[in-house]
Amino acid sequence: MIRVAALTGAALEAALDDVARLRIAVFRDWPYLYDGDLAYERDYLTVYRDNPRAVVVGAFDGERLVGAATGMPMQDHADDFAAAFDGTGEDLSRIFYCAESVLLPEYRGQGIGHRFFDLREDHARGLGLEKVAFCGVIRPEDHPLRPRAYAPLDGFWRKRGYRRLAGVVAHFSWKDLDQSLESDKPLQFWIKTL
Repeated sequence: MIRVAALTGAALEAALDDVARLRIAVFRDWPYLYDGDLAYERDYLTVYRDNPRAVVVGAFDGERLVGAATGMPMQDHADDFAAAFDGTGEDLSRIFYCAESVLLPEYRGQGIGHRFFDLREDHARGLGLEKVAFCGVIRPEDHPLRPRAYAPLDGFWRKRGYRRLAGVVAHFSWKDLDQSLESDKPLQFWIKTL
């Protein structure tokens, strides 16, 4: 039985290195193709430890962390996302941002992804926020590393009530597994009213 729970305090602190390793492992796969670095990941994840309005949700098989999902108010990510939302009329102070959801492949298809969203949406409601948003990388259909059997998660997201925000695209850089340098990647935003 997989236990899924929001992590706080000492439990959150204890899980950060495992969350960092999960991000590196899961994001190596399509569509992210992320060539991750543990030192960078540890530094990146401190924002969840240090922000009292953030949440980290862990999925545990016994004591082993097999999945994690993170989030915090969008306003706390305004430097990263404000430009993408310019002209949309969306108030970033009313939106919760679901950052990563990472789950080892052998644990997928068991409802854990739903629990990740449930607990983050509950957290957003507890903060008095009205909407939840996330973004996913956009890759070309003909990308040479795209697996033949790849099934996008769009249907899963729509069933949860999310809709694509037309034209709301953020840009981040990272190094792909098959590249020697970082390159810019577009990430499409999706949103849901709670």
